[in-house]
Amino acid sequence: MGTSARDRLVSWGGPGTRVTRLELFYDLVFVFAFLNVTTLTSADLTIRRLVEAMFVLALLWWSWTGFAAVGNILRADQGIMPLVGFAIMAAIFGLALTTAVAFRDEPGGLYGPWVFSLAYLFTWVVKVAALWSSIGRGGAPRARSMLLTVPTMIGAVIIVIAATVPQRVVPDSAVQNVRLGLWAVALLVAFAVGLVLPRTEWRLRSVGHWAERHALIVLVALGESVIALGIGSTSRAGRPITIPVIAAAFFGIAIIAALWWLYFDVLAFAVEQVLHGVRGRGRIPMARDVYTYLHLPLIVGIILFALGLKEILAGVIKDPDSASRDELAGLALLVLYGGVILYLLALIAIQLRVFRRLDRVLTGAVVLLVLLMPAGYALPVLTTLILLTVAVVAVVLVQLRATAQVRRRVRETAMDEQTAMEAEANSWRRHHF
Repeated sequence: MGTSARDRLVSWGGPGTRVTRLELFYDLVFVFAFLNVTTLTSADLTIRRLVEAMFVLALLWWSWTGFAAVGNILRADQGIMPLVGFAIMAAIFGLALTTAVAFRDEPGGLYGPWVFSLAYLFTWVVKVAALWSSIGRGGAPRARSMLLTVPTMIGAVIIVIAATVPQRVVPDSAVQNVRLGLWAVALLVAFAVGLVLPRTEWRLRSVGHWAERHALIVLVALGESVIALGIGSTSRAGRPITIPVIAAAFFGIAIIAALWWLYFDVLAFAVEQVLHGVRGRGRIPMARDVYTYLHLPLIVGIILFALGLKEILAGVIKDPDSASRDELAGLALLVLYGGVILYLLALIAIQLRVFRRLDRVLTGAVVLLVLLMPAGYALPVLTTLILLTVAVVAVVLVQLRATAQVRRRVRETAMDEQTAMEAEANSWRRHHF
């Protein structure tokens, strides 16, 4: 039987497909996008700017998750898919470059919100074309695929409308509010697609790819925190390095490492193992809830924490002596502690969805951090950061003790799987090389 023209242009993923190096390369643009959101928000940290940043992050997340879905069906490094990926990568870079003007224009040049919205629309035109190319092989039947693609495209068109219409029909004082409202509608329409996934007969071609892809984007967000911390620590503008700066950087890294541990040490392995064991209609809803929906607050929590950390470092660098005597003011403490709290709540929600149990250690940690927040406003900057570090590291230590048996079993299973895959790969290599 001959190979069809379509099969020569694309290569279909399979049950054992893993993330390709090219997909990791694509994610580099999201590092820049996340960093740009943090940098621009920290330049003018207000409630309105924070809300706009959350909307942009949700939009970036929806762009990324569609990208991941395409990669689950079609191998990203084969056939025409690298060109598709590079086109989406360029559009996402355009989104990142125009983040500052997504809601309001700056004098001179092209109209910022319009450029941002067209870049977003282009990413979905390309992804929808790639998804439709899979119809009949890796995706759902054509009629039911309309349920998947049409709402997403409607959401993208609403973003374009939000960029072009409000300034023409409402007073200048109301433009931003109308634009935010249209964005909210667009995001609701787009994210509602997940609710109809079971009706589209959509299926995961590779659970391992889906889980690994989302684990890696969590790493990207954590990496953005490290980069924000590093940039903040080194942008001293000629000021000498001081002990408060070094201390703030050290405690920041300690918190980032603890956040990594809480997700990657056991939970990421355990969730993937359970999802592998789910058969039939239950798999898609679980994959959607855990990864598409609940990984978004994980990412947002990390970005908020990075934003708060950047604010702290800016203050410490500007006046090192103030770190040991002045309190944290404004929204900085809220996003610092709030980001970690949101991250922990997302981990709790993931465990509730997958294991049907409430993690009492993490729940207690959330309550503790909420109680510590008022004290944080009355304590010096570095003391507040130290308090958060001690609390998060203590959570890791208590979690290690409380889940020792489960941790051993999950990690042994993961190691057995990895060993089996390596043995099979080595056997194949001996026969072919």
